[in-house]
Amino acid sequence: MRSYRHIDTITALFVAVLLISNIAATKILVLGPFTFDGGTILFPLSYIFGDILTEVYGYGRSRKVIWLGFISAAVMAVMFALVGTLPPAADWPHQEAYMAILGQTPRIVIASLIAYLAGGFSNSFTLAKLKIATGGRWLWLRTIGSTLVGQFVDTLVFVAIAFSGLLPTSILGVMLLSNYVFKCGVEALFTPVTYAITGWLKRQENEDYYDRGTNFNPFHLFRMN
Repeated sequence: MRSYRHIDTITALFVAVLLISNIAATKILVLGPFTFDGGTILFPLSYIFGDILTEVYGYGRSRKVIWLGFISAAVMAVMFALVGTLPPAADWPHQEAYMAILGQTPRIVIASLIAYLAGGFSNSFTLAKLKIATGGRWLWLRTIGSTLVGQFVDTLVFVAIAFSGLLPTSILGVMLLSNYVFKCGVEALFTPVTYAITGWLKRQENEDYYDRGTNFNPFHLFRMN
């Protein structure tokens, strides 16, 4: 198995974006015509990292990174829940504030984890298949096309699980549409950046992986193809 110079850095940034987004998602924002959770501001970057990983290193390595993100977010959720249930110090006055913000995080992270797996693997699978179908041409088509698929799955699952029963159906619908349009818009806007980083990594790593013969089973973790 080949070693690469930059895959560890991309993996670390990917996981950091995922964790920060999960915490920021506890706040609902209204910016112009958009209504969405705070995590939406940063979360689209995780899909850009996912596109770069699959495009340069292939689905197999992207799959490992997706699972690393899943495990990290799960550990974070368990720790927030555990700390919230432990008795606070008698002179610490912020237990209610902690529970009001981070106390909601386990449900949001559970929603995020399920949505993240479904959306992340949908995104990576679509991009890998499009790369083969296009012969490696039209990177913009692969990145935007895979995002349209992955973000739709991710956003639908996340909003349904995280906020169902907490918010009126009308707000859920607006949030779903706002999240989807915003996330896909960010991906499209960052296309030149994706081109630049992907091209640089391919030259640095001397790699441009095509997933011909790849086993796309998300649970097939112990082989690269």
